[in-house]
Amino acid sequence: MKSLSIAATGMLAQQLNVEVISNNIANMNTTAYKRQRAEFQDLIYQNIRRVGSTSSDAGTIVPTGVQIGVGVKAGSVYRISSQGNLTPTDNTYDLAIQGEGYFRVTLPTGEDAYTRAGAFQLDATGQIVTTDGYPLSPAITVPQDVRDVSINTQGQIEAFLDGQTDPTVLGQLEIVRFFNKAGLEARGSSLYLETPASGAPVAATPGSVGYGTLLQGYLETSNVDSVGEITNLISAQRAYEMNAKVITSTDEMLSVASNLR
Repeated sequence: MKSLSIAATGMLAQQLNVEVISNNIANMNTTAYKRQRAEFQDLIYQNIRRVGSTSSDAGTIVPTGVQIGVGVKAGSVYRISSQGNLTPTDNTYDLAIQGEGYFRVTLPTGEDAYTRAGAFQLDATGQIVTTDGYPLSPAITVPQDVRDVSINTQGQIEAFLDGQTDPTVLGQLEIVRFFNKAGLEARGSSLYLETPASGAPVAATPGSVGYGTLLQGYLETSNVDSVGEITNLISAQRAYEMNAKVITSTDEMLSVASNLR
């Protein structure tokens, strides 16, 4: 009976679904986390009687046929990149992107990575870095005798130095966009890597056409909807239980058949 293996694929699919939902819930408070959603596809079909085949020498056509599906498979787990809420932090180097775009950082390997988690800090040399110490690109260094740092919505960084009344421009921040941001590869630590599916990054100053603006002293929160995730979790649990019930019912049917005298 195919129902045993079919129900098993259903249970595996819902197991994956619950794993995706649990990861979303676990990252409810992760800065700039983008929730994920699992999508499923039906597996191949066995043609017991092929639709459209001729059923007689007179040329009559089978209108529907008999096709038996063999279960379900995971199609994709895609990222939903909607904007999270912006929360104030009063930290000078915290930055939130309001709209489209990613910050670019340089990994120790020299490879570029991309993030929307703008919880930046200064390292021992005054360079703006992530919480893991990866420098922001293009690199910005803040001098030691700085009194205050201001970052406007277009990403220009100005510093007020000791003994000076006029601000000094330290540099210009850039953000990047991807044609298919869902194609980015999640690396962990709120970082993403470019892939052939995402396309090449296109850099511009914040506030350019199609690009978001920056807010100093703010961070973007996760876009996870706790109520929606709990609802999805209940639905996945019920679907898992129904597939398990199919296996139980099939086992009972096989038991009846094997006990025939």
